[in-house]
Amino acid sequence: MIPLLLAAGLAFVVALVGTPLLIRWLRAHGIGQPIREDGPQGHFTKTGTPTMGGVIIVVGAAFGYLAAHLQEGAVFTWAGILTVMAIAGAGFVGLLDDWIKVTRARNLGLTKRTKLAGLLIVAGLYCVLSLRLAAMSTELSFTRLDTTGIDLGPVLWSVWAVLLILATTNAVNLTDGLDGLAAGSSTFSFSAFVVIAFWALRHPEVYTYTQPLDLALVAAAMMGACAGFLWWNAAPARIFMGDTGSLAIGAGLATLALATNTQLLLPIIGGLFVVETLSVIVQVGSFRLLHRRVFRMAPIHHHFELIGWPETTVIVRFWILAGMFTALAMGVYYADYLSTGAVG
Repeated sequence: MIPLLLAAGLAFVVALVGTPLLIRWLRAHGIGQPIREDGPQGHFTKTGTPTMGGVIIVVGAAFGYLAAHLQEGAVFTWAGILTVMAIAGAGFVGLLDDWIKVTRARNLGLTKRTKLAGLLIVAGLYCVLSLRLAAMSTELSFTRLDTTGIDLGPVLWSVWAVLLILATTNAVNLTDGLDGLAAGSSTFSFSAFVVIAFWALRHPEVYTYTQPLDLALVAAAMMGACAGFLWWNAAPARIFMGDTGSLAIGAGLATLALATNTQLLLPIIGGLFVVETLSVIVQVGSFRLLHRRVFRMAPIHHHFELIGWPETTVIVRFWILAGMFTALAMGVYYADYLSTGAVG
């Protein structure tokens, strides 16, 4: 328990203290966020707000994760190390995207193909190294191994894992459109993985992956870093996480789901991200097929802004939804545990 508290607490402190220092540096160098021209009119006042704040989330989480291993009982594992590397790798792709945006003073960074290629490299390396070094199971799983009985094998599992990482990074990226929305929602999601991994540590007779404590430390560090960053990202935001943060968070959620054998539970844990993504899919599909828009603007958080909800109202209500999805996922996870008959 102490290593978990260290990981979360130190990551929180690094993000809380480091973010204003980063804001000061970004402002001194004139690094601010361009705002999309087709977005809500009220967002134009945010033009020039420092961006790339995701750097401090990654740094804070890495520091918390590493420092927690100074405590006796915490052991480095390839599953944990590769998860942190995937977070940093995806964050680096986002950093390049953000840097191009601010240097060219427009809301267009890397091309879609270039960004996709970067994320494919990160996801591909994660898959290859996980299978070789972390003895990752290739079974499609819901809450634990043996819940589906479907073994994908190395090749199909790698394809599935890459798609999951790409989908989750994109989903978090779409959600990052209002002050604090993605950071607050992600804090809920990472807290779920803290519970999942720690529960596996306490019940090795049911959950069979090795050293779940290390994965719990990654989740706790990301939870703490997101919460610390949220202090400065809450409306009105003094800094944005940018793609640096959203891609790192998405990679973290996806790889934690893969490592804890909860891949099919992830859509419930991150239910808000799924809703945001589906709103875009529905909007694009409806417009192309029927030449009509279902929402005033997608992702769906912008729709509620345009029908008159204040930004803070949208954010808080969506946080509530994120918390409800997390609670539902934990309920499903515990119900499955009870079904094993291993209570006690």
